[in-house]
Amino acid sequence: MSGLAHGGHAPVIIPILMGGSALIIGATINSLYGLIPFFGIFCFMLSAFFANFWRDPDRPIPRDEGVLVSPADGHVMFVRRERATGRRPSKEELESGACESDDLTGDWYPEALSSPLLFETEQRFEPVAKGDESEHDVFRVAIFMSPLDVHVNRAPLAGTLHRMEHRAGKGLRRGPFIPAYKKESQYNERVRTVFKNDSDLFVEVTQISGALARTIIPWLQVDSEVRRGQRYGMIRLGSRVDLRAPAERFLPNVCSAEENNSAHPKGEFVQAGTSILFTPVLK
Repeated sequence: MSGLAHGGHAPVIIPILMGGSALIIGATINSLYGLIPFFGIFCFMLSAFFANFWRDPDRPIPRDEGVLVSPADGHVMFVRRERATGRRPSKEELESGACESDDLTGDWYPEALSSPLLFETEQRFEPVAKGDESEHDVFRVAIFMSPLDVHVNRAPLAGTLHRMEHRAGKGLRRGPFIPAYKKESQYNERVRTVFKNDSDLFVEVTQISGALARTIIPWLQVDSEVRRGQRYGMIRLGSRVDLRAPAERFLPNVCSAEENNSAHPKGEFVQAGTSILFTPVLK
């Protein structure tokens, strides 16, 4: 149902009550040189901002067979073909001394998973040069969500919420918080979610916090059944969401900011649950 997202009612209603009380007090008792009515008006403006931020409109969900819909509202920063070159190490691999360490991104074992398209743990991806494509590549679509966009995130396909994990920078309980419109923000504090459908297709969605957005809120648990376009969480204030899908099974269906398209100078604007990001490869 269209309205406010979970957690949005209190931030909207409380400033309205405070603003109304302030205006009544200012009009009937003492305005304190206009400060109390000014505070009341400020509360109404704050409530309007929160109502806009926590809005959660209904969306028409495409019924096209095999497509992946956008998990977020915002402009497409880039579309990139990538390949896994490392993974988060096990305890034994970490103790082996063969791991690579980075102050920002943490420890990596310099080999991809044996089945990288299962996304069993966080992997390190690098762009694939033209002519060097392989069957284990993925396409990544990165979406920048401004503070004015709807911040409710939706499942890109119908199936199961297969895996979910929270990551922060090395040695940090929270953060880092690089502005979400920068490519380096991919290693900000984030929640990585893997969805699986009935044909054993796995796709990875990463909710990434930004300089302002510092709270990622999942609404579903692992093993929850989801519909295509179903709401599963949100990020508060400006942020970013990345979707990875197997390149052997999908083709991107959007225009990014990197393409310098005059019709989409900031990248194509997409809507969660409605815009089709990937179409299936025809065989």
